[in-house]
Amino acid sequence: MASAAGTLLLVDDDRSILSTLRRLLELEGYEVLTAETGGEALQRVDNGVDLVVLDLNLPGIDGVEVCRRIRYTSTIPVLMLTARDQVEDRVAGLDAGADDYLVKPFAAEELLARIRALLRRVGGDGVQTVVRVSDLSIDSESRIVKRGDREIDLTVREYDLLLFLAENSRKVLTRSAIMNEVWGYDVDVGSNTLEVYVGYLRKKLEADGEARLVHTVRGVGYVLRD
Repeated sequence: MASAAGTLLLVDDDRSILSTLRRLLELEGYEVLTAETGGEALQRVDNGVDLVVLDLNLPGIDGVEVCRRIRYTSTIPVLMLTARDQVEDRVAGLDAGADDYLVKPFAAEELLARIRALLRRVGGDGVQTVVRVSDLSIDSESRIVKRGDREIDLTVREYDLLLFLAENSRKVLTRSAIMNEVWGYDVDVGSNTLEVYVGYLRKKLEADGEARLVHTVRGVGYVLRD
């Protein structure tokens, strides 16, 4: 049974560090899973994990690639915990989708505080309140939408459309499914309402020359992906 405090996946190839961190976190009430390689981490991340604490230096698949692969299918919080403290290492980790970056050696109190802060982005029922796809983030509590550091102002309908696409990222959604979810009715033949709103979204999401996220699948509908 999962812990009320949450289930964490620790990924590090140093068994002594894994053992020390596991004891620390279990004392705080977390259920702790461990992995020593990137491949093992990817196999375990779907086992009801609420947060991943991930080292960069791993045999086989390194931490950056592990984080990138997690981001392809999940918005689970990822905390990079590594001895690599160069700016380029931090940039690589954050660009791969990490939510935070902590350098070894570290204070136990700081690690615990950062874990608590990341888990606060997850609602009490385990539903992620911050949805991320590439550099897009949508906070479903505050309704704040950002691409990178740029905040995007959306109308209610534009926000609802974007959130539905993001919550189903990389999944092709039919025009009918989108209209039913966002507008509450099926699309009329010949109606261009959805196309107009997709156009509004693209204009705002790509205002600073960012890459396209909302893609058209001809004859089917739309998909949001990086």
